[in-house]
Amino acid sequence: MSNADTTNADVEAPSRSILRSARRVCVKAGTSVVANENGRPSLTRLGAIAEQIAELNSSGVEVIFVSSGAVGMGKRLLRKQGRMLMSFRDMNNGDHVASTDDVDDAAIHNSKNVQRNTSFATLLDVNAPPHTLAQKKKFYDSACAAAGQFEMMNLYSSLFNQCDVAASQILVTQSDFADPTRLNNLKYSIERLLSLGIVPIINENDAVSANLGYTADDVFSDNDSLAALCARSFDAEVLLLLTDVEGVYDQPPTQPGAKKLDLYLQATSEVAIGAKSAQGRGGMASKIDAATSAVAPGSKCTACVVASGADLNAIRAVLGPVNKYGSKGTLFCTPKSPLELQAMKDLEAESEVGHCISDEARQKAVAARTEARKLQALPHTVRQNILKAMADSLLNRKEELLAANALDLEAAERDGIASVLKKRLKLTDEKLQTLADGLRQLAELPDPLGVIKSKRELADGMELSLITVPIGVLMIIFESRPDSMPQISALSIASGNGLLLKGGKEAAQSNAAIYKVLGDAIEAGSNGTIKRDIIALITNRGQVSDMLALDDVIDLVIPRGSNALVSYIKANTKIPVLGHADGVCHVYVDASASGHAAARIAVDAKTDYPSACNAMETLLVHKDTITNGVAAQTMMALRASGVKCLGGPKAMKLGLCDIPAKELKCEYGDLTCMVEVVDNMDEAIDWIHTHGSGHTESIVCSEDSEAGEEFLRRVDAACVFKNASTRFADGFRFGLGAEVGISTGRIHARGPVGVEGLLTTKWQLRSSDVNVVAEFTSGEKSFTHKDIL
Repeated sequence: MSNADTTNADVEAPSRSILRSARRVCVKAGTSVVANENGRPSLTRLGAIAEQIAELNSSGVEVIFVSSGAVGMGKRLLRKQGRMLMSFRDMNNGDHVASTDDVDDAAIHNSKNVQRNTSFATLLDVNAPPHTLAQKKKFYDSACAAAGQFEMMNLYSSLFNQCDVAASQILVTQSDFADPTRLNNLKYSIERLLSLGIVPIINENDAVSANLGYTADDVFSDNDSLAALCARSFDAEVLLLLTDVEGVYDQPPTQPGAKKLDLYLQATSEVAIGAKSAQGRGGMASKIDAATSAVAPGSKCTACVVASGADLNAIRAVLGPVNKYGSKGTLFCTPKSPLELQAMKDLEAESEVGHCISDEARQKAVAARTEARKLQALPHTVRQNILKAMADSLLNRKEELLAANALDLEAAERDGIASVLKKRLKLTDEKLQTLADGLRQLAELPDPLGVIKSKRELADGMELSLITVPIGVLMIIFESRPDSMPQISALSIASGNGLLLKGGKEAAQSNAAIYKVLGDAIEAGSNGTIKRDIIALITNRGQVSDMLALDDVIDLVIPRGSNALVSYIKANTKIPVLGHADGVCHVYVDASASGHAAARIAVDAKTDYPSACNAMETLLVHKDTITNGVAAQTMMALRASGVKCLGGPKAMKLGLCDIPAKELKCEYGDLTCMVEVVDNMDEAIDWIHTHGSGHTESIVCSEDSEAGEEFLRRVDAACVFKNASTRFADGFRFGLGAEVGISTGRIHARGPVGVEGLLTTKWQLRSSDVNVVAEFTSGEKSFTHKDIL
């Protein structure tokens, strides 16, 4: 599905919504966020941070950014220059120590027989008086900071420039805050920068301060406390501390049963502190201290959130203008403030709702299983009658459905939902007719249950059969598309499964109306034998995670939505998950293809439904199509249809496109595609396997070309086509009646998932006489193992 979809289907807690109204915020990125474990900067996380800060900046939010990482970058830089080996002779009984990435006490005391190169003294004054080991380490860090600060700012400057945002560097020491005159100068500089839309990037001037002699009376002791100090001193309303965990836990997050706190209450929250990050100077204790300091009474900063910097949407989730990503991190509030009181109410409400959601989901899943087992025991004609009644109801009560859908569309317009999502959300006469046709097609298919897949004689009088049966209870989580519900429900009924549905809030009215119509049809079509409980719709506000924990009553989860939704579900449940994360589909135009065929297929694959997961996202053209005019004809047809064509490296070099693509693998979800030139089919297939998502791939070639069959044979994807649009990758078009989704996995179903994808098997053993294993072990009886079917 399109990345334009969102993952959150629930109403945000008021206390979290309030944070989005902040006009000045402070964001701090710790060393574990800025750098990878090897000490190198994480371009992925830093790029995401720069992009999100730029979004806030462009929306009128003033952002102060506090960043760690200079020391780590400096260590890497010095090591690269060959000046990282140091000797600590006579510091510990004459042992010699070489520093690598970290120079801590344990490393210095435990290393033996290390090559001497540049002594520690060469980084300092060789005639300086002796210092403690801890002091020498801090002097060494100062040298690293001096080397790394320039590289870090160069990197930030490049990243922010890419986002059309100006950034500036401000290095501070404790004296800048302790001395009133210097503090006033600093405040003036910050105010001027923010007023001009410039993002100040603040870091401790380690090269000067050396971080010596921290005590409880120090102004700040690490970048967490520096960020808190900046938030208070520069009147930020919200502080966001990005760290290496998802928030504050009641015990170390690696411990079994560790629970993340949504709200930290200074008077009552109990937290067991674990080990510090291997890279940063601070730890969770320092973050808690910094957060409570930031929101201390008298500060304009009334909220602080500790969240994971590994979450590439963390800043958007906490501070962005719209709630699309759910609640993140742990919230700290000024004690006894209106915000804390509201947060406590929200926490209590969430606890009650969460309890209800879990109980409701469990009760409904059990009821769905009960009704499904009843349905499974009834003749196929009962399921057929239900499906036909459902098809009729969609058309007979379409005015009711369209009226409910209109309410959702009005809300979407009011909330400023993207046009792509509104198109997915909208129900029409044509969509309802297509749905009804699909359901009737499904009803006419042979009974999928009880089909004998194999039959074997084990021994005289013993017959073993493998037959198809329902999986059990399915949980489908879908976003934006109310037309998904009839398809999913019909497939579930046809396969004899129970169903638990969780839809997005943007389609709440439509989903409720469709559920009522389908429920009535189930009971009418079965003459009351099957209750509507066989399909359950969860509508209460609550988190998807509540349902993902029901692995004892739910047998399969099928997410229909964005990459983020699918990835989240896979990472947060023990229930098997069937689905796909990306829909990056290719059309390859072979040298033998005609311009007419290539243009028709490419235009249809891109424009028929641009936001669908089976729409073409990349057009690959053989180099010979440049000279024979096929590429030009195809490009002209795409552009005439309103498609924006971005160029890959070769396409740009050959002048086929004017605008370069930023990513070689991207699901655009709109009238945009990438175009690239390949030398031959081998290169095309390699490209597809490298940058595709295993969804649907198509080749355009002449009918008599051998390339088509070779492409079909060699390309590894769920669907591979010859001379056909990628848009044919659909359950209805495949004659499956409908689809519950598309799977790109290799286990169980693959491609459009129809009824067969919702079935499993069971073995049945029939014995005409009493048989026991002891008779075969003793040799009294023997196995024949003859295949009958």
